Amino acid sequence: MQNSEKTELPFLAGVNGTGEPVFESLEVELLPDSPQHARIMKSPLFTRNIAAGDTIKLINPDTAEYELVSRSGNLCVRVFAKDDLSKLGQTLTSEIEKLGGSLDQQTERALVYSIHVSIGFQTIEQRLENAFQDYPDCVWYYGNVYDPEDGITPLEWWLDFDSQD
Repeated sequence: MQNSEKTELPFLAGVNGTGEPVFESLEVELLPDSPQHARIMKSPLFTRNIAAGDTIKLINPDTAEYELVSRSGNLCVRVFAKDDLSKLGQTLTSEIEKLGGSLDQQTERALVYSIHVSIGFQTIEQRLENAFQDYPDCVWYYGNVYDPEDGITPLEWWLDFDSQD
């Protein structure tokens, strides 16, 4: 088996106020046995509809065009704050790790976690709500649960994922 190569690729994260595209650089692992395919290494902060472990097909990396091939089953949970959230991060990271999840990214005002959907939405959301009780200025969102176009419609990919067991 060949060693896989890790690299950074641009992903479309949204558009700015003037309508220009904004990109987020993400680390991926190029899959040696599957040309033009890569695995996302960490859940993104801004790019929607993907999480750590997902496999993508490289359509045109120069223009950040990719096709989602398969999901890993990981949920991307993004936490944002107006101020420093290091104290919340300590508490929340411990809780997420107890559930088998991981802290993928951390900045002064943002955290990104990956946690497997098999843990259950209710369990995950209860842990988040408990951790947020003392931090009313912080918010969290799923990064890959809702349609990136409207931000409301559930993608329901986890239903197919459950049926694969």
